[in-house]
Amino acid sequence: MLPTIVAAVTTVLTFIGLGYYILAMWSARAFHRHSLRPLPDYQPGVSILKPVKGIDPGMYEGFVSHCRQQYEGPYEILFGVSSMDDPAAEAVERLQREFPDRAIQLILCPELLGSNGKVSNLVQMLPHAAYDYILINDSDIHVSSFYLRRIMGCFQKPRRRGGSVGMVTALYRGIAHGTLGSRMEALGIATDFVPGVLTARRIEGGLHFGLGATLALSREALTAIGGLQPLVDYLADDYELGARVTAQGFEVALSWEVVETSIPPYTLSQFLSHQIRWSRSTRNSREVGYAGLVFAYGLPWAILSFIAWGGSMPSTVLLIAAVLARAAMALTIGVGILGDRQVLIDLWVVIPRDLIALGLWAWSYAGNTVCWRGERFVLNKGKLTKLQTARSSCDS
Repeated sequence: MLPTIVAAVTTVLTFIGLGYYILAMWSARAFHRHSLRPLPDYQPGVSILKPVKGIDPGMYEGFVSHCRQQYEGPYEILFGVSSMDDPAAEAVERLQREFPDRAIQLILCPELLGSNGKVSNLVQMLPHAAYDYILINDSDIHVSSFYLRRIMGCFQKPRRRGGSVGMVTALYRGIAHGTLGSRMEALGIATDFVPGVLTARRIEGGLHFGLGATLALSREALTAIGGLQPLVDYLADDYELGARVTAQGFEVALSWEVVETSIPPYTLSQFLSHQIRWSRSTRNSREVGYAGLVFAYGLPWAILSFIAWGGSMPSTVLLIAAVLARAAMALTIGVGILGDRQVLIDLWVVIPRDLIALGLWAWSYAGNTVCWRGERFVLNKGKLTKLQTARSSCDS
């Protein structure tokens, strides 16, 4: 009886997974259609806050892209470091020399206000921001010359529910650096993470979270949520910002702008460690939505169904259908929405990557411990608590 039950369950999950692939592509089509509407020409003053630590691949080129904006309104770029001895400080000083006409500040953020060092720096940078709109993004983000115009225009775009926009966020694609772990990470962003974001946006009637690649907020919304200080102990600060903004009655808009983030040359073990941290962080923040991801793995379930049925003809047809639908979703969103051409090259990696992702989804329920920046933490309702034990450090 057990083999029959396993075969039946995996078959049902495969059919649900096929439905998810179709829903994701429908959600992508709706997003694309929405993006074709012209944006208002809204170019207010913007303060860009970039906390930095160390030198990441492609980081300086990302800095330069922020200085070459086709933007008529005033904007400034504030970089925050916890020590002036940090190599990133020298990169910022180089940027100041190369772009003397840009308002660029390097701000020392010596205090550690909580477990999340990035948010700790942001809290100390915020008093130096001059404008009514605050844009936060990561140190390695590379943007187009129309980035600010597209992001800020979303604040004035009419909303479906008539509410005012308190936050604008943006999708991103990963630029891999050679290793299989790096390529799997980039492929996962393009063909797994982003489809999930677009599907959540569709079925939940809008976004209720932010994406760390771009978090643009109005001062009004930031004040309404109590500023950044309450987030200093949260791992998923981007999720928390979006959730708190929507809880105050504002809307989170998703811009058509797609930015690039540089993926480190992860080894396979580093890739797995990073993914389990992301999985447990997401589960801790969005319990119901994360549990629903079990239905998003149509291809792995089809493979398991094929094995359980002993390679029967119906299971073979179902597996072929799952492969085709999974490839269609990867190409529709990874290439069509994100413009990530690397998806075409690495499409074959989807199969092992999806099998690993299903295993990590299950393993994420085995505990609440994560490794982050060389330290081990326990997650509790999104908050980080450092483990004070002899085995509190880790390599990731």
